[in-house]
Amino acid sequence: APGRTHALYDISAGVRSTRNEDGGIVLDIDHGQMLRLNAAGALILNSLGNGWAESEIAWEIARQYAISEETASTDIREFLQTLEDHKLVRSRRGEKSS
Repeated sequence: APGRTHALYDISAGVRSTRNEDGGIVLDIDHGQMLRLNAAGALILNSLGNGWAESEIAWEIARQYAISEETASTDIREFLQTLEDHKLVRSRRGEKSS
C-alpha cells in the first residue's frame, strides 16, 4: 500500500507462538527453545507476523502504553535484536529494498 513501509524482519519458519492477556510463549521447534514474552513482546511478535513495519509497531506500543514513539522504537529494536540473537526472527536488512 502507498506510504506503508515494509517489515524488516521475518519470523523464522520453525517458530510457533501463542498470546494471552499476560503475554505469550514462543516455541522454536528447530532449536528446541522456549521463550516467555510479556504483553508488549507478544504484541511486537504478533505485529511482525502480520507484516507490520517497526514504525507501525512503535506507534501502537506508544499508544497502548502511553510512552513516546521514540522510547517505543528503542525498546522494539532491543527486543528484535534479542529475538534475532535467538534466531527467532530473521532480518531482511541484507536483502535489496524496493
